[in-house]
Amino acid sequence: MYVYMLTNPNRTVLYIGVTNDLNRRLAEHSDALGSSGRFTGRYQANLLVYFEILPDPTQAIAREKELKGWSRAKKEKLIVGFNPNWEAIDLETWTGPANEI
Repeated sequence: MYVYMLTNPNRTVLYIGVTNDLNRRLAEHSDALGSSGRFTGRYQANLLVYFEILPDPTQAIAREKELKGWSRAKKEKLIVGFNPNWEAIDLETWTGPANEI
C-alpha cells in the first residue's frame, strides 16, 4: 500500500492519497487534469513529490489521515527530507528513498 503526495507545477497545492497501485493511481490523476469536479484536476495536482510504502491498508489509511492533519509547514518538511528539490518523481527512474514505516 502507498500513501502519496501530489503537487501542482507551482507547488502551491498538496494532495494526499492512498492506493494499492501507485502507477495506476497516478495515471488516473493525470487523466483527470482539467476536470473541475476533482481536486487534482481543478488544481492541476499530478506531480508526485512524496510517497511511503506501508504493509497493509489499515496502516496506510491511518497514515493518510495523520498526514492530512498536519500543517502545511510540517508536510513541506517531510517532502524536503525525502525529495529536497521537490522534483516530480518518476517511479521508473526514482533512485531516492522509498519510505517504509
